[in-house]
Amino acid sequence: MPTASHAFDTRTDALLQQLREQGLWKHLQMLGSPMDASVRLRQPDGSFRDTLCFCSNNYLGLANHPEVVEAGIRGLREFGAGTASVRFICGTFTPHETLERSIARLMGTEASYTFVSAWTAAEALFPTLCEPGDCIISDELNHACIIDAIRLATVMKKGVHKAVYRNNVLTGEKSLEEALKAARANKDVTGQIWVVTDGVFSMEGSIADLPAMRRLCDQYNAMLVVDDSHGHGVMGKLGRGTHEHWDMVGQIDLFTGTLGKALGGGAGGFIAGAQRAIDLIVQRGRPTLFSNALPVTVACSANKAIEILLAEPQRVQRLRDNVAYARAQLKQAGFDVLPSPTAICPIIVHDTAKAIAMSKRLLELGVFVIGFGYPVVPEGHARLRCQISAAHTNQHIDSLVGALKRL
Repeated sequence: MPTASHAFDTRTDALLQQLREQGLWKHLQMLGSPMDASVRLRQPDGSFRDTLCFCSNNYLGLANHPEVVEAGIRGLREFGAGTASVRFICGTFTPHETLERSIARLMGTEASYTFVSAWTAAEALFPTLCEPGDCIISDELNHACIIDAIRLATVMKKGVHKAVYRNNVLTGEKSLEEALKAARANKDVTGQIWVVTDGVFSMEGSIADLPAMRRLCDQYNAMLVVDDSHGHGVMGKLGRGTHEHWDMVGQIDLFTGTLGKALGGGAGGFIAGAQRAIDLIVQRGRPTLFSNALPVTVACSANKAIEILLAEPQRVQRLRDNVAYARAQLKQAGFDVLPSPTAICPIIVHDTAKAIAMSKRLLELGVFVIGFGYPVVPEGHARLRCQISAAHTNQHIDSLVGALKRL
């Protein structure tokens, strides 16, 4: 090991010590079971304890569904453990094609293309599709992958402009419309204007007003991009997403999304949209040209999850029923939960150290809920984010509320 002290060592040790002293240290919780409504969680003494899980993105309870698991096992046996290549060399297998057709059908688009994560899908989209003279307008609460993708686009292609509008504020001061007007008036914006939003905002549980955004995009000749990672399997009658919730299937220009949440929970992400956009991603997208393909076992599991989603609308309804019950019980117990039609129930506690301490105490009571604070959310907006699944029962939810009341 090197013995010399470097500036990195000194400043990093100081920062880590500060995080410990301020109660902001994040502990990695170790699971010894599949993801489900209840999981086996490792305790400080090394033993494992059954713990109710209310912090997973397993919205439809498909992560451990026997058909989803078996599809992955079958894919592993038939196609092996790894693709051992990027897509354009020898890393494209028939399950990729099958899955991408299923995703396009689910999202109501001409085509789709998969990546190893939703993060790399976002990083492929703007740096590939944007050119100097374009302008990307983003909601201030968009996910970090969108923010970093926009930053990357402006660095890779000098002359790509960016703007930010207040969360879900579409008219008035610091609004989407104001940003669109400014972009149209900017003589340096000579290309395409892009508007990008989360469908479901992951920390708030709120949803984007896609109908109003579509009208504004049409008025200013802008393309509308929606990341619906927390909307798949949750929003809409069939769980197709926030666009189905608004009866707008076929009216969104481009999607980014994930296979790692409601759609089986394995891993992976995708872009869905017009064939020409997907063709350009395939030809020029650096995350697919220089990174291995999505593992085939994940592609098989995700495809089965989509089949189950479309065949069992009662699963989406059960999630809605659970969300309604959880919100009613939390409100009756005196907790102020941010209103939302989604499966995300944030309880605002303001202070980051308090949120982390409450999360730790809940674990001691057998309930797994994560406390989020800065930098994941703004200073002063720390919260406990409770996430509901179709796999939960009323008894599970009653236990969550009971543990919160004990705090």
